[in-house]
Amino acid sequence: MNEKKKPEILFLCVHNAGRSQMAAGFARALAGDKVVIHSGGTDPGETLNPSVVQVMAEVGIDITDQKPQVLTEAMGLDSDVIITMGCGDTCPVYPGKRYVDWELVDPAGKSPDEVRPIRDEVQRRVVALLDELLSPPS
Repeated sequence: MNEKKKPEILFLCVHNAGRSQMAAGFARALAGDKVVIHSGGTDPGETLNPSVVQVMAEVGIDITDQKPQVLTEAMGLDSDVIITMGCGDTCPVYPGKRYVDWELVDPAGKSPDEVRPIRDEVQRRVVALLDELLSPPS
């Protein structure tokens, strides 16, 4: 039997403590085991942004078990789609990969009230990406 490979998504930003963690959290919650999710940073922070953790919990997604992690070569090479979020020239290029840059406000240093609109935009984009990746070809 020939099983189709699950799509692999890499959410990539500098500190891997806010935007990429929100995106990965939504993707895991919405797609379950239909996709493989990677999340990394080019210069990871020490801890997740507490405002990000709080606003994700408000929508029922617990990311307290996640930690900022460094981007690995395997993450980049294994991914079908690489979503970059504010890492600019520090994001490595893996030939043959599809790149999409999401211009999103950095939640670093922002209050939960300021992070909620960022969270909502991340959710909207993740939903659209998953719809695209998981919809049967027409």
